[in-house]
Amino acid sequence: MTAPDGIGNLLRETRDQLGLDRSVISDRIGEVMGEPCDPANIKRWELEQRLPGPRWHRSMGEALGISVEDIVRAIYRTRAHRQQLKAGPSSREEASSVKRRTFGLGVASIAAAGALPGLAEAHDDINAALSGSGNAEDITYLESVFERNAGGYHGRDPGTVLHEMGKDLDLLREVLQRPHTARDRAHLVRTAAGLTGLVAIIQHDRGGTQDADKWFNTAARAARESGDRQMLAWVLARHAMVGLNYGAPSIAAERAARAQRAAGSTPTAAAALAHAVSARALAGMGDRRGARQAITRTKKVAERLDSRHLADTWFGYPEQKHHVHLSQAYTLLGDTPSARVEQHQALELTDSPSVMTRALLGLDEALCLRSDGDHAAASEKALTIWDKLPTGFRSGLVRTRADLLCDTLHDDHQAALKEALQGRTM
Repeated sequence: MTAPDGIGNLLRETRDQLGLDRSVISDRIGEVMGEPCDPANIKRWELEQRLPGPRWHRSMGEALGISVEDIVRAIYRTRAHRQQLKAGPSSREEASSVKRRTFGLGVASIAAAGALPGLAEAHDDINAALSGSGNAEDITYLESVFERNAGGYHGRDPGTVLHEMGKDLDLLREVLQRPHTARDRAHLVRTAAGLTGLVAIIQHDRGGTQDADKWFNTAARAARESGDRQMLAWVLARHAMVGLNYGAPSIAAERAARAQRAAGSTPTAAAALAHAVSARALAGMGDRRGARQAITRTKKVAERLDSRHLADTWFGYPEQKHHVHLSQAYTLLGDTPSARVEQHQALELTDSPSVMTRALLGLDEALCLRSDGDHAAASEKALTIWDKLPTGFRSGLVRTRADLLCDTLHDDHQAALKEALQGRTM
């Protein structure tokens, strides 16, 4: 029996309202996923014979016009309904009847059978722990936390996002300490890789490079245990950006190369990111030939990405992110005409709440002005960006990029920007 407010009824009622059959819905999901979806899956989900895993949630939502949050909520209700059925009155009566029959045998009979009081209860608890009972809901919830936070800041500053994730990280720590089936453990450690990777990104953006390194190392360890090479490639590529943005391009290049090896030849978001970071790192090292070759590789991989890998998240490689990376690579190469093209395209695709991205693109533009010899315009551009920047973003990555520009300006134009940076920081 399906849950009254569970995932089965949600999918079936929504599909009925749209007037579509299961084959149409499966085709829609397949288009979003970039891989076939069997109509039989839709039937099993509607009958709650199986529950859709997290990798289906976004595509299901787009196909049916349902939010991911509503889908996850409905799945929780289905799981809760199943637990209630398992522990319903009939189950309790049966358990009570078994206990009465057992006690009726008498102490001598128990001893003769080699049993001990409480042994059955102990077995049930151990069996439940080994079967993952009680863990599935928490694992699914943590997967939804990763999916939700992978969408970026959405106008919030990094410190606020990190604070909001605090309770979820406590739950992750608790769930990791429980026993799990091999399958649940694999799902859990992959999610742990994603969540700890997100924390590392936020610490990177806040300027906590040492803490970011620790979190990235933990994320890589979890990714390796999960066996997901693309997750590992993503973590390594993101880790490379610590060195890239905080003055260690050679370390960034080495990590980016490791990310490329992990990603392999399949066109994925992680592979595109690894090549893009490599281009930026090589440009920062002054390896112009290597950087341009890496830019070419990045473009080739990006052209082959399907909709799943083009998702506008930290885990995806959307067109906007592609132009942001190339903007920085061309800026570091001193190729200002190409950099400006990338900046324009990136800004066209950047939503207004993307405070940090807009600030970084503006500072790239200022660096291009400086490269072209217009130090006055570069200083003025940077000052305008800094004045408009919310306090929560005036540190870490944005501050480092502004300092980089400031250090290269002529003294008379450097003074005003330096004063602003020193007097209006957090």
